[in-house]
Amino acid sequence: MLFSRTQQNETHLSAYFELLKLMHDHLCPKQVLGVRMGLCAVKLLGLDLPVLGKRLYAFVETDGCFVDGLTVTTDCAIGHRTLRVMDYGKVAACFVDIDTGKTIRIRPHRAARLRALEYAPDATDRWHAQLAAYQVMPDEELFEWKSVALTVDLPAMLSQHGHRVICAECGEDIINEREILGDGQTLCRSCAGQSYYHAPADGSASFGAVYLSAVSPR
Repeated sequence: MLFSRTQQNETHLSAYFELLKLMHDHLCPKQVLGVRMGLCAVKLLGLDLPVLGKRLYAFVETDGCFVDGLTVTTDCAIGHRTLRVMDYGKVAACFVDIDTGKTIRIRPHRAARLRALEYAPDATDRWHAQLAAYQVMPDEELFEWKSVALTVDLPAMLSQHGHRVICAECGEDIINEREILGDGQTLCRSCAGQSYYHAPADGSASFGAVYLSAVSPR
C-alpha cells in the first residue's frame, strides 16, 4: 500500500506526538517544530536514531513546549545533561555532535508561517494551519540552518563525572566542577558573590513560611 508524503510524515511523527501527550494536554505548533527540528538536526549531523551514548548536545534558545518536542526526538534533556537553555527568547537551537565537534544552528524559516497557509488552506485559523502544515512541510521550507562554532566551553559544561567538593563558606556540596577557587578557599558561586538570589536584609519570612501562609485556610 502506497502512502502520500503527508501520510508518511503523520505516521512517522505520531509516535513522538504520543510521547508529548504524557507532558501536554494538547499538541501545539511549537511542539511540532521541536519534533521536526530534532529530526532535522539528527539528519544534518549524519546521526542515527536513537542517538546513543549522549553523543548529541543541544543548546536551546528558549524554554517551554518547543523544547519538549525536541527532547522526544533527540533524547537531549536537562536530566541527561545533554541540553542547556540559553534564554534568548528564540525558537531556535544549536546541536553539537560531541564526537566530531560539528555544530549546526537551526531556526524556523522566516517564511514558514506564511507557507503554512498554503499547506493547510482549509484550516480554521493561522494556529491550526501551522499545526497541520508544520507536520508535512519539507525541511528546507520549514527551517533554515548553518554551521556555527561555539563561544562557550562545552567540555567545561560537561565537566568531570563524580567530581564533588564542599563549599568552605556554606558547607553545601558543589558538583560538576562549578566551584570557585580564591584566597586558598573553595567556594560555591553564591558564596563567591555570583548568586542569583539573596536573603532578605531584615531576616523576614523564608520561602517555606511564605508558602505555608499562602496555602493555609483563613
